[in-house]
Amino acid sequence: MKKLLALALLAGVGYVVYRQVAASRSEQDLWSEATSPPDLR
Repeated sequence: MKKLLALALLAGVGYVVYRQVAASRSEQDLWSEATSPPDLR
């Protein structure tokens, strides 16, 4: 039972870290798009 609880806790922490990385990457992409020069082709 303890192993199952530890596995669930580890999965939860992994999910939170994944969400933080995805949000950071999304924000970085948005910032990059907002600060890039306009494409005037």
